[in-house]
Amino acid sequence: MFTSFFITLYHVFLPISLPVIGGILLKHFKDWDTRPLSAFSLYILSPALIFHTLLHAEITWTDVTSTFWFSILNLIALWALAEIISRIFGLGAPEKAGLTLVSTFTNCVNYGLPLVLLAFGQLGLDKASVYVIGQMIIVNTVGIFFAARSEFTVKNAMLSVFRMPTIYAAVIAVIMRSSGISLPDALDGGVSMMATGYSPIVLAILGAQMLRPKGDTAPWQSNVRKAFWAGLVVRLVAAPILAWLILKALQVEGTLFPVLLILASMPTAVNAVILAEQFGASPQFVSRCILWTTAVSMVFLPIMIVMSS
Repeated sequence: MFTSFFITLYHVFLPISLPVIGGILLKHFKDWDTRPLSAFSLYILSPALIFHTLLHAEITWTDVTSTFWFSILNLIALWALAEIISRIFGLGAPEKAGLTLVSTFTNCVNYGLPLVLLAFGQLGLDKASVYVIGQMIIVNTVGIFFAARSEFTVKNAMLSVFRMPTIYAAVIAVIMRSSGISLPDALDGGVSMMATGYSPIVLAILGAQMLRPKGDTAPWQSNVRKAFWAGLVVRLVAAPILAWLILKALQVEGTLFPVLLILASMPTAVNAVILAEQFGASPQFVSRCILWTTAVSMVFLPIMIVMSS
């Protein structure tokens, strides 16, 4: 067990930590503005990665349906848990919305995809691509609803989905794969090169975002403190347990099982604080949950990888 843990740390988390540390150093010494590179990652590298992965992925229809049902059931279970905890602790509307965001959305893209690739290889990345696309859609629809139910409109939510280039990349890849159309070697090589550049860039951005989360210097309030600790417990303890139970109930097997388990157990998504800030869903504690769940995951996730493999 301990040998496998340290092997996982060495082969999986050491490579991941290098660009993360690079991002932290750039932010600290150069006050690195990550916005331009984040836009490049979102609009160029992420679509290239999803397009290339889906075009060449070894996935079956069973993988797709199992991933779909797992995503829906896991979302409902975590949302219900956040609702119950909010009522038990008497959280206000902002803290309740923030806790729901922290509980339900994970950093499965910027952190999860590189981790899955290193831990489970290309086959793991193939399986993960379906889950990640579904999460992108859910975050930009259900996520907006969770953050601001009073301001939520179906039209705005759907428009936000169609603004994501990754969705179009996924649709084109599925059409090409279904039609038996393949890219010329030169174009496929170019897309592959952009897809390869995705991991180190987004991990460096993640490191910069970890260093100084917004709202970290704001004073603690009673509701914020309760929501913070509840968010940590849900994301680090309850979420993996619920994911394991749902996967077992769905009888998911093979590589798909540990991939979905790990992705569902990732730390809180960075874009959760963006929604929290935009709609006043207590960004103070959401940003702190992102920082601490990400830090703890460096020890927690290697154990999960060893136990689930």
